[in-house]
Amino acid sequence: MPADLPYRDPSLPVERRVEDLLGRMTLPEKVGQMLQLDSRTDLKEIVSEKLAGSILHTSPAKMLEAIDLVAKTRLQIPLLTAEDCIHGHSFWPGATIFPTQLGMACTWDPELIERVARVSAVEISATGTHWTFSPVLCIARDLRWGRVDETFGEDPFLIGEFGAAMIRGYQGDGLQDPTGVLATAKHFAGYSETQGGRDASEADISPRKLRSWFMPPFERAAREGAQIFMIGYQSMDGVPITANRWLLNDVLKEEWGFAGTLVTDWDNVGRMVWEQKVAADYAEAAALAVQAGNDLMMVTPGFFEGAQEAVARGLLTEAEIDAAVRRILRLKFSLGLFENPRVPDPERQRTVIGIPEHAALNLEVARKSLVLLRNDDGVLPIDAAAKFRRIAVIGPNADDVSAQLGDWAGNSGQVDWMPDGHPREMTETVLDGFRAVAPAAWDIIHARGADIERLVPDPEGATYPDGQPRPPISQGAPIDAHLISVARDAAIRADYAVVVVGDTVNLTGEHKSTATLELQGGQIALLDAIAATKTPMVVVLMNSKPCVLPESALNAAVIIQAFNPGMRGGRAIAELVLGLIEPSGRMPLSVPRHVGQQPVFYNQIRGQHGTRYADLTQDPLFVFGEGLTYTTISYADLTVTTPAVAPDGTVKAEVTLTNTGTRDGVETVQAYVSDLVTSVTWAVRELKAYRQVLVPAGQSVTVAIEVPAAACSLVTADGRRVVEPGDFELLVGPSSRERDLMRAPFTLSA
Repeated sequence: MPADLPYRDPSLPVERRVEDLLGRMTLPEKVGQMLQLDSRTDLKEIVSEKLAGSILHTSPAKMLEAIDLVAKTRLQIPLLTAEDCIHGHSFWPGATIFPTQLGMACTWDPELIERVARVSAVEISATGTHWTFSPVLCIARDLRWGRVDETFGEDPFLIGEFGAAMIRGYQGDGLQDPTGVLATAKHFAGYSETQGGRDASEADISPRKLRSWFMPPFERAAREGAQIFMIGYQSMDGVPITANRWLLNDVLKEEWGFAGTLVTDWDNVGRMVWEQKVAADYAEAAALAVQAGNDLMMVTPGFFEGAQEAVARGLLTEAEIDAAVRRILRLKFSLGLFENPRVPDPERQRTVIGIPEHAALNLEVARKSLVLLRNDDGVLPIDAAAKFRRIAVIGPNADDVSAQLGDWAGNSGQVDWMPDGHPREMTETVLDGFRAVAPAAWDIIHARGADIERLVPDPEGATYPDGQPRPPISQGAPIDAHLISVARDAAIRADYAVVVVGDTVNLTGEHKSTATLELQGGQIALLDAIAATKTPMVVVLMNSKPCVLPESALNAAVIIQAFNPGMRGGRAIAELVLGLIEPSGRMPLSVPRHVGQQPVFYNQIRGQHGTRYADLTQDPLFVFGEGLTYTTISYADLTVTTPAVAPDGTVKAEVTLTNTGTRDGVETVQAYVSDLVTSVTWAVRELKAYRQVLVPAGQSVTVAIEVPAAACSLVTADGRRVVEPGDFELLVGPSSRERDLMRAPFTLSA
């Protein structure tokens, strides 16, 4: 390739290089740039024949092969390489796997999560991967949905805080940062508003509702500089999001000023033909997708022929193709890929992937992700100074690496080059953790106690209509009397029984929503049997999303929530139980008592008749923001120091916290706002600020709270977000539960 071609000259402005290269491209080359294809298939066909501009799911060996194939193409346009690095470099053997997003959200610590994304980017970028499909900014609503674990919970404000933090961490110092990777805000928008919890079902959602709750985290991401937005699978008001020009162009690009790149989710374009059936063929589907504003079409090989046919049939103009290709080329030039394609760097991999410093951060996150939900009679912490204790570590997830890492990690099923997952020695299960941190004289015994599932083939067939493999179906395993008997005997002989229950990766993820939230297989029988021994029972919930608990668990002395806590999660749990760390996690979503209570998110709209079902309370079992410490902290003297605030002002308040216990405690002070009279129906209260504060034992601290008046907004009937003057209340406390909150009035002026 001649070095004097303008697009090869790094001294020229990016726009000139883009136009020069675009002018040299044929229609097939342009359409190829718009393809992002699965490199687990025929890589030569992908790169050499379909001329794909991007690949994903690329094994270490195929990454090098792809680079060689690009060098043989006519224009040698470098590939954008992408991967589902959701909570660490998911499919790179030996990479650091952190807690899932839901687990990270329990920390309520965006600065910590920014550090997670930065470490992840350092590891990812060393492997030749340019782009991660993270963060997920969907709101958890119906907990039956299979992708709750990928969310930051149920609150738009908290999701926006975490999403912005991850974008900053991933992208580092900008597009030229060799340790940065492209962040993806997904799935835009309303994807999680499912029917019956079913994945990618029609989102029954109005534009006003979309603007009220689902859009704010994405608007924050756009303003934070996210380079990529990924489009949701679902349709809304009859229009697939892939074809929704109002959402993708009018709102995202024109209203919010997003100038980055849009990528569809997996085969969204094809799904308009074979699943949603709004297009007769790939030519029609290609035209819909391009004209709505999409740039890269993920894993729709038929787009290659379909887009060219659409141009030939007059459904699509080459100028419309050019607009998308410009955005793709602009991104590649801005990344500097023509000068440095950022190929895998074995030396850097040896020095940054899975290193002790990253493992230490992983442990810090795991510790802060654990939520102590119940601690009756101060059973915890177990005194680590005692001369002898026997701890029975029981349950199907007590020594299960897969359950601890969760979805999108190693052998969770999405790739074929890691059949055994990450190196076993990198993960400390709960059993490993107790054996590592308990005093040497203590006796740590183990019993599995129950199985969760049996996997059976899907009766619909081995593949979906697009040829993708169908995952096996999870069926509850039968109760095994022998396993339960062994576990019961272990509990009887122990001073404490730590019972680790939950779900599996086969009950988590895309296509894997659940009809129930109950513990599956023999787990309830196991909990019943251990509870009957009268040995103090510590229930550890190691799961991808909240579950409904049986009476035996509800009556346990201790309940700890551990949402897929990552490689170091087992050690963190053992440290928590033994009092070597302080519990500080808080729930990022609410937990129902029964699946029929769905949805139970805290910021419900005012106006329903009554406050309960005829047969059950509406009160959740655990609420957004809830979590205990090993001490007692009281709230007093909430005072709003700015009782009248201008529209451009700030609501300022103070509250006094007093630690009446004997241990230091970290308290997450939560500030909610309630607009007392509104022109349209609105949420009873919304989180607007929070502070994490260390309160030393026996001491009091005064905590300052600030809420911008601009944050006290609502969305009008015609879709405008405004701040209405009038009377408000500031509600401050340790959770979103009404009885936990102190109240103080303030007024916003016109």
